[in-house]
Amino acid sequence: MLTLLGATTVVLLVAGARWMLPAAAGGTTLKSPQNVEVYIVDDTFILRWNRSNPSIRNVTFSAYYQTLGNDTWLKLPGCQSVANTTCDFSSLKLNVYDKVKLRIRAEEGNNTSPWHNIDSFTLFEKAQIGPPKVHLEAEDKTIIINISLPGARDSIMWALDSSSFTYSLDIWKNSSSGERRTETVYSRDKIYNLSPETTYCLKVKARLLPRKNGIYSPVYCIKTPVANKLPPPENIRLDSKNNIFVLRWDYPYGSVKWGHACPNVTFQAQWLYAYLKKIPGDSSGKWKQIPGCKNVHTTQCVFLQNTFRKGIYLIRVQASDGNTTSVWSKEEKFDAQLQITLLPPVITMKSTNDVSLRVYISAPEESENKPVNQNFPLIYEIVFWENTSNAERKIREKKTDFTFSKLKPLTEYCVKARALIEDDKWNKSSGFSDTVCEKTKPGNTSRTWLIAGICAAIFSIPVVIYVVKLLLRCISYVFFPSSKPPSTIDEYFSEPPLWNLLLLTSEEQTERCFIIENTNTISAVEETNQTDEDHKKYSSQTSQDSGNYSNEDESGGSKFSEEFLQQESE
Repeated sequence: MLTLLGATTVVLLVAGARWMLPAAAGGTTLKSPQNVEVYIVDDTFILRWNRSNPSIRNVTFSAYYQTLGNDTWLKLPGCQSVANTTCDFSSLKLNVYDKVKLRIRAEEGNNTSPWHNIDSFTLFEKAQIGPPKVHLEAEDKTIIINISLPGARDSIMWALDSSSFTYSLDIWKNSSSGERRTETVYSRDKIYNLSPETTYCLKVKARLLPRKNGIYSPVYCIKTPVANKLPPPENIRLDSKNNIFVLRWDYPYGSVKWGHACPNVTFQAQWLYAYLKKIPGDSSGKWKQIPGCKNVHTTQCVFLQNTFRKGIYLIRVQASDGNTTSVWSKEEKFDAQLQITLLPPVITMKSTNDVSLRVYISAPEESENKPVNQNFPLIYEIVFWENTSNAERKIREKKTDFTFSKLKPLTEYCVKARALIEDDKWNKSSGFSDTVCEKTKPGNTSRTWLIAGICAAIFSIPVVIYVVKLLLRCISYVFFPSSKPPSTIDEYFSEPPLWNLLLLTSEEQTERCFIIENTNTISAVEETNQTDEDHKKYSSQTSQDSGNYSNEDESGGSKFSEEFLQQESE
């Protein structure tokens, strides 16, 4: 009996084990979670999903994350063995701009479902802007609104965008739900043109351009007080003229106070950098007084344009009557660039030695000979032309000192210029300056030619002198001949010198001796003949002029020869 009972028990246990095997062995009965999504509002990170097997109890869920560049899957804090269909992983410390991957699965004991993977994303991409906190104050016909930044005070999600938020406000009278108006406001701003002693309700949402729109805040309501006895100025406007600004406003109660004359009302004006309104916090202590616009009895004041540099500003005006002051007027925004008036520049031009003209551009001067500070990066448009020509040459320069080169020497050129402000949003220009003209110098080329001409003249003077001298000699020879015959003629017709005559006379008085000896006959004859020849030569020279020739000697010589020959023959 006991043996049979034991065998039955074993069979039942085996059968029971076989019935449970499919659920325990393969794990195919658990499916992955469905409709998994990440929901982030400000610094709250929520992972939510739907169950795939609602009928199975005791199922929990676990999620893991992986960062870019890390292959290891880590447990997602706050999302381990969760019995609900949501988990909060706000404690995860990650850079909100880093890529992250998530995966989640269902678990039942040792049985697990396949992973459900979520594509990579950044926390900032998924984040929504939550509803801001709003604080309201009523003042005269206005409501002062203070908006806190979305998220926690030490928010990591919007840490880099705190000054980039804009806020959209819907406001309406509590007694009427149909009349609503929408305004864009700063984190600390005023809502104007409201009725006194009236309850208004509003709600606000934050925006982060260009894509993120936040969630509306809860509705807040407040009642405006009784109107102030001294109203604020209205219709604030700013005009520019030359180098000054004229701030004007309307104040219809300036001459009448509750039906009585009111001559003691004064005004003051203040300014603020517009960007300070975007910075969270109270900026009321950062307003500055406009010079020349304090305790003004008129509805306008004047101040220099260089009070404001390039940028966007807010201006407000307040009225005072003794110890009674109005609330500040509506804050008016203005762009200093749009309001600025550009004055024509001052041109100076000087000629240089290399046939160029150097142009200097300076800012106009005030009455006290101080340059007007434009406070803007200017571009100058210069018009340049030759004074005798209508052809103009236009250039644009950022420099205030430049040169026109390669010009014609000794030529007059003219120039005029105007100042320009070029921006992506708008263009602005001044009028043209006075025309300035200047004549170029001769330059180095003319000087070189001048030096070359002087050198050539110096070297040509001897040549000219020689040519003139030669010409004068020719003229003198042709038209004024000399009375003295040429030397060639004078050679033949000139008289013999006196010493020749004296020498000849002495020779004529010398006795001639002849040696009779035969041996010396030839010598004597040769000597005598030589003497006779010399005598003949002298006689012929001395008788050239007279034309008278003597043959005495010749006949004597003949006779002597004949006698000598006769003696030889004997």
